[in-house]
Amino acid sequence: MKKVICIALAMILMLSCFAGCSKKSEGYRIAIVQQLEHSSLDEIRHSVEARLQYLAEQKGLTITVDSFNGQNDATLLNQIGTQVVSEGYDAIIPIATLAAQCMVTAAEGTDIPIIYAAISDPEAAGLTGLDRVTGTSDALNTPFILDMMIAVQPDVKTVGLLYSNSEANSAAPIAQAKEYLTSKGIDFLEKTGTTSDEIITAANALVGRVDAVFTPTDNTVMSAEGAVAEILTEAGIPHYTGADSFVKSGAFVTCGVNYTELGGATADMALDILLGGEVPGYKVMDGGIITVNTETAKALGLNYAAYSSMANTVVEVTTGG
Repeated sequence: MKKVICIALAMILMLSCFAGCSKKSEGYRIAIVQQLEHSSLDEIRHSVEARLQYLAEQKGLTITVDSFNGQNDATLLNQIGTQVVSEGYDAIIPIATLAAQCMVTAAEGTDIPIIYAAISDPEAAGLTGLDRVTGTSDALNTPFILDMMIAVQPDVKTVGLLYSNSEANSAAPIAQAKEYLTSKGIDFLEKTGTTSDEIITAANALVGRVDAVFTPTDNTVMSAEGAVAEILTEAGIPHYTGADSFVKSGAFVTCGVNYTELGGATADMALDILLGGEVPGYKVMDGGIITVNTETAKALGLNYAAYSSMANTVVEVTTGG
C-alpha cells in the first residue's frame, strides 16, 4: 500500500513539474490592446514591446506579443477583448481608459491579469478594487499646468476648456480646472465633442472668445490636435495640454509624464505578475517634465523663461519633432 502511495505521489509531482515546465518552455503570450492611434499611445506601445523583449532576453523567456488597435470604437474593442480571451492570452495590456474598461469586461470570470497603461483616473474609470487588475496612471497635475498658464499670461481673463465629454479620463481634470479658475477669478468657457470633426468645430467656436485653452490627456482631442493647434495658434491662443504628444503636434506646452518610462513600468508589472508576483495597486507615474513647442511659442510671441524655475526639466520640441 505504501508503495502504491509513493508511486502515486511521484506521478503527481512529475505531472506538476511537467505542467510548470511546459508553461515556461512554451513561453507567455501577451496582448497589447491600444484604444486608438496617436503619438502618445504609440509611444507607450513601442515602449511596452521593447521592454518585454529586453526582459525576455534577460530572463531567458519566450514572450510573444500581439498588438491590437481598437480605433476608439467600443464595439471593436469588445470584439478584440472576446478574441484575446478566447485565444487564451496569458495577460492583457490595454492602453487608455476605454480599452481598459472593455478588456476588464471581456476577461470577467477568468484568471487573465489585466495591466493597463495611461489611465488618468483609475478610480473614476471603475478600474480599482478588481481582482487581477492593475497598471499605471498618468494622472495630471491640473493646477500646476494652470499655474504655468498664469506665469506667461498673467492677465488671462477667460480660458477655454476643450475636451471630449465621452472620455472618463477627462472628467476629473476638467472639474479641477473649473475649481482652480473660479478660485482665481478667471472665467471659463467649455466646448466639447465626441469625434475629431466635432472637436475641430469646438476649437473654432473658442476663437475670439478666450485668451487661452486647456485640454487634459484627452484622446479625442489628441486625434485632432494638428488641426486644433493650427486654428488656435493662428488666432493667437496658446493651447495648454496634458501630454507631450499634443505639443509635438503644435500645442504650446504641457507638463506631464514620460510615456516611454510609463510603458516600461507597465511591462515590468505585467511580467512580474506572470512570474508569480502579487498584483499591486496601480502606480502613479511621476510628472514634472515641461515640454514647450518653440515654433508655437514664437508664433504666439510668448516668453516661457519662467518655466525654468518651475520644473527640473524643460524640453524644447518643434511640431512633428
